[in-house]
Amino acid sequence: MAPLPEQCDILVIGGGNAGFSSAISAVQSGAKRVLLIDKCPEQWAGGNSYFTAGAFRTVYHGLQDLLPIVNNVDQATAQKIDMSPYTAEDFAHDIRRITGGRSDPQLASVLVRDSNGAVKWLARNGVRFQLSFNRQAYEVDGRIKFWGGMSLKTEDGGKGLIEDHRKAARKLGVVVSFSTAAKRLVTDPKTGAVTSVIVIHDGREKEIKTGAVILAAGGFEANPRMRAQYLGPNWDMAMVRGTPYNTGDCLQMAIRDCSAKQAGNWSGCHSVAWDANAPAHSGDREISNEFTKSGYPLGIMVNRRGERFVDEGVDLRNYTYAMFGRAILNQPGHIAFQVWDSRTIPWLRKEEYREEVVQRITASSIPELAEKCAQHGLQDKQNFIKTLTEYNRAVHQHRRENPGLKWNPAVKDGLSTQSSTDGLSLPKSNWALPIDEPPFLAVKVSCGVTFTFGGLAVNPETAAVLSSATNAEIPGLYCAGEMLGGLFFDNYPGGSGLTAGAVFGRRAGKAAAAAVLGSARGEARL
Repeated sequence: MAPLPEQCDILVIGGGNAGFSSAISAVQSGAKRVLLIDKCPEQWAGGNSYFTAGAFRTVYHGLQDLLPIVNNVDQATAQKIDMSPYTAEDFAHDIRRITGGRSDPQLASVLVRDSNGAVKWLARNGVRFQLSFNRQAYEVDGRIKFWGGMSLKTEDGGKGLIEDHRKAARKLGVVVSFSTAAKRLVTDPKTGAVTSVIVIHDGREKEIKTGAVILAAGGFEANPRMRAQYLGPNWDMAMVRGTPYNTGDCLQMAIRDCSAKQAGNWSGCHSVAWDANAPAHSGDREISNEFTKSGYPLGIMVNRRGERFVDEGVDLRNYTYAMFGRAILNQPGHIAFQVWDSRTIPWLRKEEYREEVVQRITASSIPELAEKCAQHGLQDKQNFIKTLTEYNRAVHQHRRENPGLKWNPAVKDGLSTQSSTDGLSLPKSNWALPIDEPPFLAVKVSCGVTFTFGGLAVNPETAAVLSSATNAEIPGLYCAGEMLGGLFFDNYPGGSGLTAGAVFGRRAGKAAAAAVLGSARGEARL
């Protein structure tokens, strides 16, 4: 590992997708000395990005637009794929719909407008993209049908993404220093410009002088105190999906040292149905995203009292998984059980539900399933049986009234629990099949927190951080990734987090390099 420089043109804090996108962009925009630091040791490299499935939501103009940047589609397979274009209007509509219209319109516009170019830029820099057959497509009637507007992923998920980013950074000469924690931002008392960063390295404080700083150090999702303080009661009990090093230090540092303006949904976060037997305080770097349990649209979820608590079919999974973790957290004991029968068990994603990664509770009858779930925390076996009985009755009645409807997990198929003569107080609006054919399967889940939505306000064009005192840009300070606030509220369209990290990281790197180069030219003229 190279020694820690005492000076650089641009200092990037945080080594996930946004940080590496920023560093790579800065070098390609003319910056000569780019340093990326991360407080984690090298064995934890990649931040939260490492733990993702590597999904990127982007505007695309149909299959032919994506084929040149993916490596897992041969000609025969391409002939079987049904993939509608995902337009800028579609992406913008999904952001407005999923965030309740609260997303900053300028930030959202930049994200949508730059998304296609950003993923192609990543591909040119060596990021290996694939079509997401395993997560975003179902084979129906011999056709591979992509759904939900999110067709791209990286090879080997977040692990592959970080591997590719690190290769590109090394090739461009970016210096990376692990076990180096940012402690304080130093500013010029006359101009307010960031001039250096005090870091802790090898157990000692060191000052690194720099022309610009890009903050890309993640949110506060791994800090139970801050989760309880900002997200609310019970959030200190959530399980951490990713890195244990995203503890909000740099958010607090920027607010304290530079009066950085706060923005976004500080009581909101992305959280998912997560294996209840997973580690509580950090992700597992081998199993990684496979602890996600996203098969709930194919069945139902019940709490420990045996009651359903969400409409599992209210929307496509891409638009519900990031908020259903909160719903699980708010259940008694912060747990739930996902339940299926023989009809849909084969449709569950093997990487999430195979025996090697999850404790499968199996039974040949619903009463037996209730008995076995009681050994894992179910408290009311009779209510569990009653819930399944009432659900099945409602499903069968809807099917009798609508014999022409066909189950199709790739679209909102209209198969529900609500008919003219029967219905549940909490419906299942789509994909409602009976759960009455053995064998039966249940899996115990809890809430896994992914990333927090509150962050710093920026100029959408440059990703420059704004001052709470003046509402003007803080000279020499930029922000990207989870630290950027204002994009997501209550929920987010799946896959848009990594895209946002690349879009605004790319802009931050370019703007920071331009500022540093402009300053250097100005000094040369004096």
